[in-house]
Amino acid sequence: MPSYADSNDDGYGDFKGITSKLDYLQDLGIKGIWLTPFLKSPKVDNGYDVADYYEIDPTYGSKQDFDNFLKEAHKRDIKVIMDLVLNHTSTDSKWFQEAKKSKDNPYRDYYIWKDKPNNWESFFGGTAWELDTTTNQYYYHKFDIRMADLNWSNPKVVDEVQKILQFWLDAGVDGFRLDVINFLTTDGILADNPMKDGNQQHLYDIDQSGVKEAMKMIKSTVNAYPNRFIVGEIGSDKIEVLKQYQSEELLDVVFNFNFGSIPTFSAQRIFNELQSMEKEMSNYPTLFFGSHDMPRMMDRLADGNTEKASALATLIFTAKGVPFVYYGEEIGMHNIIADSFEEIADIQGKTHYQLALQKGKTPEEALLEGNKSNRDKSRSPMQWNTSKLAGFSTEKSWIKVSPDYKENNVEVLKKNKNSIFYKYKELIALRNREKVLQYGKYDRLEYKDNHILYTRSFEGESITVIVNFGKSTQIKLPKGAKILLGETNLRTNGSIIYNN
Repeated sequence: MPSYADSNDDGYGDFKGITSKLDYLQDLGIKGIWLTPFLKSPKVDNGYDVADYYEIDPTYGSKQDFDNFLKEAHKRDIKVIMDLVLNHTSTDSKWFQEAKKSKDNPYRDYYIWKDKPNNWESFFGGTAWELDTTTNQYYYHKFDIRMADLNWSNPKVVDEVQKILQFWLDAGVDGFRLDVINFLTTDGILADNPMKDGNQQHLYDIDQSGVKEAMKMIKSTVNAYPNRFIVGEIGSDKIEVLKQYQSEELLDVVFNFNFGSIPTFSAQRIFNELQSMEKEMSNYPTLFFGSHDMPRMMDRLADGNTEKASALATLIFTAKGVPFVYYGEEIGMHNIIADSFEEIADIQGKTHYQLALQKGKTPEEALLEGNKSNRDKSRSPMQWNTSKLAGFSTEKSWIKVSPDYKENNVEVLKKNKNSIFYKYKELIALRNREKVLQYGKYDRLEYKDNHILYTRSFEGESITVIVNFGKSTQIKLPKGAKILLGETNLRTNGSIIYNN
């Protein structure tokens, strides 16, 4: 949301800005949009710290702006899912402001309070407990101290969540992306987590046994509305953890971080994960290589090579699963790096910088530590054209613009028919046209000589895809095959897609 298109020159993207780009998204072939949080928030963590679940944050516009955006998206046959954070609220929330007043306040049990904290750690580093001097008790925060965890063992919290879901479904959203949904504290505060090699093992503070019951409530509420969709962010890259949350009564799909968050390129590893998802998951996996929480695909996996990035995109759009494109991937956007502490916007990056200083590191060393954990890398503004601030805004930007924006933007790439933009457009059009690529099962899924090869079939049709991360080679097509994309002279980082 903050980085897409700014309509009023305050430096933040907004609903009017996104609405002005819907024709671009429709032209690209996009069928759905997942919006990061846009509810009222002090934005300590980019809106993942919600202060009011019923109000649009004024940074992004008004409810009228949202309604108009939704109407215009639906007019173009684009569905919209919204990010919903149900694990914690901002400490600015009315609920928390009431809860901290006294131990017998009606909102007290909306959160988790203890006289004496256990050893649980914050995801951002340091302890997950903060002393509130008003009542001299500690409250639990799995993330930043200004993000207090909700107490899901309180039925009133469950009722509140149900009302929130119904409010936004009534407003017309097509579903939700549920943030860190397996982190919910449904069973209260349990034993200390064990330590191994100096690192805490998250046995008791994540994946508590009541999480699935909470998900069932969410799913049944959403299912009361026709044709809605839930994708869950499960804080794990282990397929055995991910798969247990995807079912008809839990989540429609989960983000497959086992596939999406591979840290460095390995064709074998990518193939292994495709194979693992096919073997382990009963429904469609999700296919993505980028998000607002990880470095950009172009730098992390494609080594800055647009042909390699296009080959990875081919996998996303043709393998079995639901593809997610992170904004800017279609123009090959790169990471940004903070050159000073002042340039770090991300709370996680800031926290790691400060922790490094506390450990006696120099500011230069602390900046290296901060940048390692800094999620700003992939959050720079969308690069629309060559004008100041890449056409994102005319006045300012909440975060730095990538220095390569003059060569690398939508306006420039649209003039080059061989650009990565047109490769994405071609692939999306092919997927939208061919039901096999949307619904087909695997008949073959193979890896040989750095080639990933699969054949998918649906309703008597069959399509084969070969993506080559190895040496150039010549492909011999079966008799009667028809090339849909690519060519038989399969270059390194090239691909061929044909109808059998």
